[in-house]
Amino acid sequence: MKTDPPHVLCVNPWIHDFAAFDFWAKPLGLLSLAAILRENGLKISYIDCMDRFHPRQDPPAKVQWDGRGPFKKTPIPFPEEFQALLPEVGQPFCRYGIDPEWFCRDLKNIPRPDLIFVTSLMTYWATGVRETIERIKQVFPGVPVILGGIYATLCQDHAISHSLADRVIAGPGESCLKSLVKEFTGFNLGFIPDPDNLDTSPFPALDLQHHLAYAPIMTSRGCPFACEYCAASFLEPTLRRRSPDNVFKEIQHWHREYGIKNFAFYDDALLVKGNSHAFPLFEQLIDSKMEINFHTPNAVHIREITPKAANLMFKAGFKSIRMGLETTDFSRDRHHDIKVREDEFFMAVENLKSAGFDPKQLGAYLLCGLPGQDLEEVAASMALVKKTGILAVLAYYTPIPHTPMWEDAVKNARFDITLHPVFTNNTLFPCVRSDKDINRISQLKNMKN
Repeated sequence: MKTDPPHVLCVNPWIHDFAAFDFWAKPLGLLSLAAILRENGLKISYIDCMDRFHPRQDPPAKVQWDGRGPFKKTPIPFPEEFQALLPEVGQPFCRYGIDPEWFCRDLKNIPRPDLIFVTSLMTYWATGVRETIERIKQVFPGVPVILGGIYATLCQDHAISHSLADRVIAGPGESCLKSLVKEFTGFNLGFIPDPDNLDTSPFPALDLQHHLAYAPIMTSRGCPFACEYCAASFLEPTLRRRSPDNVFKEIQHWHREYGIKNFAFYDDALLVKGNSHAFPLFEQLIDSKMEINFHTPNAVHIREITPKAANLMFKAGFKSIRMGLETTDFSRDRHHDIKVREDEFFMAVENLKSAGFDPKQLGAYLLCGLPGQDLEEVAASMALVKKTGILAVLAYYTPIPHTPMWEDAVKNARFDITLHPVFTNNTLFPCVRSDKDINRISQLKNMKN
């Protein structure tokens, strides 16, 4: 067996979808594993199939002031599983990310790896994962490919049978990283972070990218809530937090060493128990006087937006805030989760405005396309949100295995969503039964704020 540190290749796969845009997202799980391996002295290569700043990109990528921007996209044939749906879709299916030729050249330009890690995000991007692994195996036949991430965890059986990976890992990769490296390379890792102390983990290896336009930040893992439509509590059953000092040091690191000005918090519960978690961090950021911007694309809990929270967020440099409203049906007999009262929503908006936020910086997510949902309730919710002057943002429902709503989704779907993850794509509105309702959703899309 080899005794020298092995070479590990980490790959972020293509997205196959009807639409995709870079909303400050990076494969933090994969880059965290890369950072751990690098601390153990392993040689790490990284190829991002979603790289907006690939050296062969011509013309250069468009970059908004906040670091976001569109991915390169190429129309591709529908997967075989979609054929029966072709008359209903009406939108081109695309590969988002770099050209396959670029990917193959990049693979051939690195030394043959001993082990390859591939991550996965949305379950319905499964075909992009398969194409990525297929291309890898064409260049590096015989090199073990390990697949992890969200799709691998939520749809493990499907990933085992369809992804072409040699091993599919469910759950956080840190727990089995040592045994995987030992099994496939014979190398013993000396350092593994303490799973109960997130401060022992190195910062994700964002520096492996060609260019850093922004940095996503996770101050915690897990969520104290168990929403019917969400798999967060399945993916991370326990809420664990980093210390405010540790998070501050990471933000300071990316800003000072790489000039990053835009940061996106992707926590499921950023403001929960703010006095011991978020508020000390915000206070450090204010005192540092760093000229940086923050965004919350993953939404913050409305009940936690107190006057203190709003003021600290404004002073710390938050520029766009999304709130998880879901619906403005505040009745006790509503069908789905009740996480916020009507007065709490209005108070949260007022707190943010009073702190200095422009209404254009604020938005509330509203769920659309749920099983059995009355779309007129969605229209009423949009109208109520608009009265506050903030943006009503429709979040289209994706059926997700291992969530409380999954069985209800299967029963209400207009086709068999258990056959393949692609059928759960929210662009297809899988749980909207009638053409009339689909047309109504199109009308709602076009309602301007």
